[in-house]
Amino acid sequence: MTEPIVDWAQLADLKSAVGEDDFADIADVFLDEAAEALGRLDASDPAALAEGLHFLKGSALNLGFTAFARLCAEGEVAARAGQPVDPGPLVEAFDTARALLLQDQGPPG
Repeated sequence: MTEPIVDWAQLADLKSAVGEDDFADIADVFLDEAAEALGRLDASDPAALAEGLHFLKGSALNLGFTAFARLCAEGEVAARAGQPVDPGPLVEAFDTARALLLQDQGPPG
């Protein structure tokens, strides 16, 4: 079975728990902070890279960005082992999930 890009059930649970207005705020903050964090990833500092990917993974899981979260987890493990991490697939997975969320949700905020 192919991994979903977005876990729509997770999103529905979050919307149900916090309400539509708060969900839009949460999604907006996540999208902004994740984009900034992706831009700050520093491959020259494996410890900081692993920490940044750990942050992104947790945030992504909360919002149902499953493919992006998996790539962050894999990158975190690689960074902790001193292996290189290619940011390209991370950015692509984030951008794809973001576009799907915005299509479904409309622009947050």
